[in-house]
Amino acid sequence: MNAPFKPKLLIVEDDEGLQRQLRWAYEDYEVMVASDRSSAVDLVRAQEPPVVTLDLGLPPDPDGVSEGFATLESILALRPDTKVVVATGHGARESALRAIASGAYDYYQKPVDIDQLGLIVRRAFQLHEIENENRRLEERVGDERTVLGTMITAAPEMLKVARTIERVANADVSVMLLGASGTGKELLARGVHDASGRRDKGFVAINCAAIPENLLEAELFGYEKGAFTGAIKTTEGKIELAEGGTLFLDEVGDIPLPLQVKLLRFLQERVIERIGGRKAIPVDTRIVCATHQNLEAMIQEGRFREDLFYRLAEIVVKIPTLAERHGDAALLAKYFLARFAKEMNPQVKGFTPGALAAITDWHWPGNVRELENRMKRAVIMADSKLITAEDLDLEALEEALPVNLKSAREEADRRAIRQALAKTEGNISGAAKLLGISRPTLYDLLKHYDLQP
Repeated sequence: MNAPFKPKLLIVEDDEGLQRQLRWAYEDYEVMVASDRSSAVDLVRAQEPPVVTLDLGLPPDPDGVSEGFATLESILALRPDTKVVVATGHGARESALRAIASGAYDYYQKPVDIDQLGLIVRRAFQLHEIENENRRLEERVGDERTVLGTMITAAPEMLKVARTIERVANADVSVMLLGASGTGKELLARGVHDASGRRDKGFVAINCAAIPENLLEAELFGYEKGAFTGAIKTTEGKIELAEGGTLFLDEVGDIPLPLQVKLLRFLQERVIERIGGRKAIPVDTRIVCATHQNLEAMIQEGRFREDLFYRLAEIVVKIPTLAERHGDAALLAKYFLARFAKEMNPQVKGFTPGALAAITDWHWPGNVRELENRMKRAVIMADSKLITAEDLDLEALEEALPVNLKSAREEADRRAIRQALAKTEGNISGAAKLLGISRPTLYDLLKHYDLQP
């Protein structure tokens, strides 16, 4: 069995007693010790520790700070992203400020308070990881993984969806996209169309939930002149307009039962009749539909026809939420920043580490649509070159980092519970199943952490 990964921590200290004390205190890290500048630089070059604690009083100048500052300069010249925490004698404020100005991350005073130093070191590791992620994202901006022509993602969960769509695009079958609001269902429907042999014909979309029930039939099937009051001319419906191309029925679960019968007949016979007409009109169109509703439950309740479901769902594609698309929230935030800053606020160039942490940690109940809206507002409202968590109206997580293992575990519990509840839209049984616990246990955890389902 492999040993658990431990982040590397370099302690530069010439006092052997303090070396032993710090080694014992930092058993959660892979601790390396150097007692002078030469050995410290060799370890930084070979091991690349993210965090270094550095006593400024090193030989051959143990009573001064010259050798300590030379060591700080050498470490940062070699690895500028290293977080160096310097030790100063009591009251040596000038040395501390000089060290910060020279690039040190933070300082602590001797005699050492192990708990205080431990908190500084943990924060240094967390900031180093956040900055690393920021750099990785910077490298990927402008070179994002674009799939299906327009969708930006690097998440394995979404790449799997894209591969499925690319595979079925040329098979002339009906495709049903299942996913929460804001997950990009219309974008994926366009991806089906653009990857198919129908790409040169029209892509016609209709949101079945946005049109009043008494008008939806006319929108879909069209009508003849004089069919009803106000029908002053013959009008083609969306189905006819999609001849040769693709018809996208968004929120198909909102189609009323009487209209479901007429839609089923079209899918079976591939002919329509306009309202007020008697002529059968053949139409060749590919159907792609989407919904955030549970159609199988609606079938059981008698609100959706089972035969229509199987006609529409020849291929079913389940779309992950943004919270399930690992790494995509930060990647998409970078994309939206570049897009909106160019149009609205060119001075904005990036994110603070706290903002990036907040984006990564937030459960995004509104998915990509919520992220896009928050980014647009943040770019407009930002007062500096870097967007903050406050600009995004998200909690500034760098001010609330866990200070011990117990609080870290509790925060992880809270995050997992929130994500499970978001995915199941507040369904306790479903969330408990996702978490692998019983309903009573989940209720106890909700009460313990003061969370609302």
